Amino acid sequence: MAEYRTERLGRLMQEMIGALVLEGRIKDPRVGPFISITRVQVSRDLSFADVYVSNIRDTAGVKRNTEGLQSAAGFIQSQLGAALKIRKIPRLRFHADTSISEGFDLVQKIDQLVEAGS
Repeated sequence: MAEYRTERLGRLMQEMIGALVLEGRIKDPRVGPFISITRVQVSRDLSFADVYVSNIRDTAGVKRNTEGLQSAAGFIQSQLGAALKIRKIPRLRFHADTSISEGFDLVQKIDQLVEAGS
């Protein structure tokens, strides 16, 4: 049952952090409007939440975006605390998620191999 709760909390946090970014409420200039929160993994004891960030346009700038979000983590946690009805808000740790760009590169390589084999 605890696993379901952490997954549900992670999805809710993902939506809320994404909305903060989309609405432009995070004022750090390193946080661009084209980032997306790909997933949030909350620890079992709700002490930490690992937030994975991806940038569709600028894959090289994901690290910069992640640093900006980590800098604004206190503000984001306060916004989550105001909206969520839980006793303890997990500490946020932001990580760059390159899986989307790696998947795209893999598809391109497969397409090249298929064309070379034809």
